[in-house]
Amino acid sequence: MSGQGETSLVAVIATGGTIASRRGADGASTPSLSGEDLLSLVPQIRARLKPVDLMAKDSSSLTLADMQRISDAVGLELNDPAVAGVVVLHGTDAMEESSLLVNLQHSLTKPVVFTGAQFTADHPDADGPANLAQAIETALDPQNTAKGVLLSFGGRCLPAWGLYKLSADAADAFRSARPVLQASAPNLAAPVADIRVDIVAIHPGCDATHIDASLQAGAKGIVLAALGSGNANPDIAEAVKRCAERGVPVVVSSRVPEGRLVASYGGGGGGHDLVAAGAVHSSTLRPGQARILLAALLAGKSTAETIVSAFGEPLSL
Repeated sequence: MSGQGETSLVAVIATGGTIASRRGADGASTPSLSGEDLLSLVPQIRARLKPVDLMAKDSSSLTLADMQRISDAVGLELNDPAVAGVVVLHGTDAMEESSLLVNLQHSLTKPVVFTGAQFTADHPDADGPANLAQAIETALDPQNTAKGVLLSFGGRCLPAWGLYKLSADAADAFRSARPVLQASAPNLAAPVADIRVDIVAIHPGCDATHIDASLQAGAKGIVLAALGSGNANPDIAEAVKRCAERGVPVVVSSRVPEGRLVASYGGGGGGHDLVAAGAVHSSTLRPGQARILLAALLAGKSTAETIVSAFGEPLSL
């Protein structure tokens, strides 16, 4: 443990990502710094810091089993009465997924904050130390517990629910799909490691080949990254019916990053028609997070009614 003089203890769980990466001789960046290494780069912090080296992966390589390991590690720190708050260091590619899983699986008794970096530790504009310092400060404030799992990144503090990555190269990289109050966590504690949920991208003129392939591969659920507010075409609506007949839930999200998604269009394959065919409409969560919520619901053997309710309308700010 390392610290700078006050009694509050913050657990810092390192999982890899850009914040822990350096560029090698071949020009490729890979996670190579330990939790202790990263904490040594942080400016003076008014807390004791407990590094937890969980894994060292690029988040683009994470599986649901890896995300479950992260969630389980957070749970251990939440159960430690000596720990006042938890920070998770994570790659930005899948930050929105892992943070939502933690939010779904735990009733928080102390703040939990995710952070990371857009620039490697050896980059002249490395943003990891500042992000980590701010995340620790956020985790030290007990009032943040009621806000659910948070992301502290690029000067912003955002809730996990509705989180998405906006930019591939800006330090201020994340936004919320919609400004909503903390969505009530369904407490979906069942492990998701063995739950296969596929995301199928919808484009103008597409057919159902990828949906049928997901069914053939044994997907237990499918998320559509649909158009506009959640629209497709008649071929996709027919495929949704086939999924419903097999008991495979289909959730309709959108490739559009922001705004409320409403199932209002017809025409044979609009959002209204997809719901009529048996799909569930996601009002806020975009495809990556919709996949996590659906996997958690399936792991918990949720009813069809519960799945519809879980993707429904949270309260707006």
